[in-house]
Amino acid sequence: MLDLSAITVRYGERRVLHGVDVAVAEGELLAVLGSNGCGKSTLLRVAAGLEAPESGRVTVAGRPAATLDIAMIFQHIHLVRRRTVLDNVCAGALGRLSLRHSLVPALFPRALREEAMACLDRVGLADRAYDRAGSLSGGQQQRVAVARALCQRPRVLLADEPVSALDPAASEQVLALLGELAHAEGLAVLAVLHQPALAARHADRVVGLREGRVVLDGDPRQSVDVLYKPTFLEAVS
Repeated sequence: MLDLSAITVRYGERRVLHGVDVAVAEGELLAVLGSNGCGKSTLLRVAAGLEAPESGRVTVAGRPAATLDIAMIFQHIHLVRRRTVLDNVCAGALGRLSLRHSLVPALFPRALREEAMACLDRVGLADRAYDRAGSLSGGQQQRVAVARALCQRPRVLLADEPVSALDPAASEQVLALLGELAHAEGLAVLAVLHQPALAARHADRVVGLREGRVVLDGDPRQSVDVLYKPTFLEAVS
């Protein structure tokens, strides 16, 4: 579903990604692991169209990625805290609305509000739809962000360190939700993580990056321990 082919990114004289190839299948949760500065977030920004690579291409289902094909969940959740949870989820569909309807939440169409409610129900928060987003816990806010992404109707879901600010219980819930959405909704989910144990429990596959290169691609239950062994890191450095 999502194919990043021969992605190279350079910042001045420093090359951050070296011809990286990563593919995510429909219905798969792929976790990208690696130390700080290895290129994980840069890869995600290229996938989202937020950054243009020096070379390489990004395709969705074999075609150049379109704006609404891909939704992204950020490390910093970016909800409008004073607005209702439902209004925040409706915002995921702004790209499909006319300018007039997109500017004023009160003008969001009824059909969109019903769709947003269904997305909230999917993440287990329909009962909080009319609460202010700022009144929710961090884990609940991240689930609202997932519902907002679903309201975009994407084929690919990207998550950039989505649990870095959450407690262990909320982190498990969010990763379990991403895996469930991949499997039940047929989404291709690509998540950058710093928690190898979470990847081992929830991901279908793990890709390991080191200094901008893929050094591992395989079963998370067998690969995560190998990736973080000092002898392995020395071997691929």
